[in-house]
Amino acid sequence: MIGYHFGRGRARWLPYLLLLPGIIAYFVVALGPSLATSVYSFTDASGLPGAPINWVGLDNYEEFLFLGQAARDNLNAVGRTLVFCFFVTTIQFALGLLVALILNQKLRGRNFFRTLYFMPVILGAVIQGLIWSLFLYPLGGPLAKFLEIFGARSEFLGAQPTEAFAWVIVVQIWANMGTTMIIFLAGLQTISEEYYEAARIDGADRWQVFRNVTWPLLTPSVNTNLLLNVIGSLQAWQLFLILLGYRNGTQVLGYLIYATGFGQTSGSVTSSFRQGYAAAASIIMFLLVLVIGMAVQTVLRRREARLMG
Repeated sequence: MIGYHFGRGRARWLPYLLLLPGIIAYFVVALGPSLATSVYSFTDASGLPGAPINWVGLDNYEEFLFLGQAARDNLNAVGRTLVFCFFVTTIQFALGLLVALILNQKLRGRNFFRTLYFMPVILGAVIQGLIWSLFLYPLGGPLAKFLEIFGARSEFLGAQPTEAFAWVIVVQIWANMGTTMIIFLAGLQTISEEYYEAARIDGADRWQVFRNVTWPLLTPSVNTNLLLNVIGSLQAWQLFLILLGYRNGTQVLGYLIYATGFGQTSGSVTSSFRQGYAAAASIIMFLLVLVIGMAVQTVLRRREARLMG
């Protein structure tokens, strides 16, 4: 018992009592709802007050993955989620790194531009979506007015599903690139200037300095950003709700779960509430995020071991 700082007898329980509120809060806010979701996924729960709940086993999973046109639409949504994840992750990662490298230089007004690029992060999805809805409004919006100068016209968010989907990718990147930039900036500022001076003395040009000094030493920031970007984009759905609504050819898995659980389809048309089915879909999304996240983490750990020992 040498070195134990909380005394003996009843005092030994003090650390556990201090941890208890946090443990209870974690169970109520995070673990409890997650366990409830897994249980609900095996029922036909609707979420409506007084509605009976029946155990249906794996029926929700079978319906989601294998039964009819709805299953094909669901799998298309999964594929669309992966496409969204790929483009958001790669573009946001590259832009965040580029902006961080520029704003890490001793430039006039760099703090202003750091703030400017980070501001969208603090606005929240609703404000972000409303700003872009107004900016992309096809009947007199700023971008539509600009295109009119050149005799061009676009429906933007109201266009064909592929174009509308692409605009959501743009907004998602704009909304979250500031976080990627800040993490890279933090990583750049931990790299000692001595490494750069040694590389320049050896005759390295800018590209060689970046490739052989900056990039390897940014490994912790690279790992953090890739994981955050992958997981965040796989779970994204709020901007789809605000910008597009429930439209065929644009749904991602996260929005599909929300729409199914809360009865939203399109416009004034409302489907039945199916929260048990939505819970099964959310478990499938959890497994998707888990598998992809673990695969990315494994690759990043091997890269880190190779570069940094």
